[in-house]
Amino acid sequence: MQIRLFTIPNFVTLGNLLCGCGASVAALVYGDFTAALWLLVAAAVFDFADGATARLLKQYSELGVQLDSLADMISFGFTPAAILFAVSADAPSAFGLDAAWVAVFRFAVFVVAAFSALRLAKFNIDDTQHEEFCGLPTPACAMFCASLGMLCATGRLSLPREALTAAAVVMAALLVSPIRMFSLKFRNLSLRENALRYIFVLLCVAAIFFARAYALVAIIVMYVAISSVRWIAQRGR
Repeated sequence: MQIRLFTIPNFVTLGNLLCGCGASVAALVYGDFTAALWLLVAAAVFDFADGATARLLKQYSELGVQLDSLADMISFGFTPAAILFAVSADAPSAFGLDAAWVAVFRFAVFVVAAFSALRLAKFNIDDTQHEEFCGLPTPACAMFCASLGMLCATGRLSLPREALTAAAVVMAALLVSPIRMFSLKFRNLSLRENALRYIFVLLCVAAIFFARAYALVAIIVMYVAISSVRWIAQRGR
């Protein structure tokens, strides 16, 4: 079997991975959480573009599918956990814990990385996630964690170390939850078929305009809330 390693879609996917590596270095080595956030945004753009590039050039491959998940694990699994780990170094403790417990709470944020691996592995074998997602997508989790880290590091938000760990646990639980979350992929421009997507896009624009630096956190919270209400309503019917 001939396996083509060097294709344009694969290079785009590697762009995702390299941006994730850069974001981890920015957070862990340089303490630059704003750069880490923007590098993760770039990784998300590459993540979206690799699939679009593969469809455009008709260069689909099983290798590309596996490479995409491996890149996502770095950018949207390890990196958000690394960002929370790094920012928690300077966060105060709400309960005045000793050094041993501080280390436990700091390391506990890597539950995001572990559950991201589970989420991505499940996605690869779950045929029901073409039109919607089961659980929170890893890029959304990563954007939330990176934005939270940036807000704390720049003094816009003050959270104790235990709150950062709690946020990581909640995000991890959402990653593997059974909640069906809507996709933002538009197959056409029909208002009826895409009503929820159009409404959400408008809410995102409003969040960016009014919430400014807090927009990403607000957008992810809205996404989870709307998806949860929709899922509960569907189960009720």
